[in-house]
Amino acid sequence: MRAVIQRVAHAGVTVDGQVLGKIGKGFLILLGVSDEDTEEVADRLADKICKLRIFEDENGKTNLSLADVGGELLVISQFTLYADCRKGNRPSFIKAGAPDMANRLYEYFMERCRQYVKRVERGEFGADMKVELLNDGPFTLMLDSCDLFK
Repeated sequence: MRAVIQRVAHAGVTVDGQVLGKIGKGFLILLGVSDEDTEEVADRLADKICKLRIFEDENGKTNLSLADVGGELLVISQFTLYADCRKGNRPSFIKAGAPDMANRLYEYFMERCRQYVKRVERGEFGADMKVELLNDGPFTLMLDSCDLFK
């Protein structure tokens, strides 16, 4: 799994002009799933993300987690995180997970996050989504389960 995590002041997602998910302070997560991913990988990645201490404490140090600040999550499925741009100018997405399996793990990942965070909002898997955010910092991280859990 690959995740781009953006610390946000607020974020939202719409499909066909209708708001599907909206959060205040927290993380916007763009989540990509590969064919090699499992529920165990989703568990470990969700645990890692939800425990990240990237909010500032009273001394201005990035020392607080989502739970510490009452943060929220907006999780957007993003198969394009598995784009392979090594050959030519048109990306290949062959490493992205098959839609049924990827959607199942996307849903599973969000359920796991709910163990840590009260409010977990979502986009619509496979839809043409419009995502808006106010990146706080900016503070953006990219996590790849292949690198994290060797």
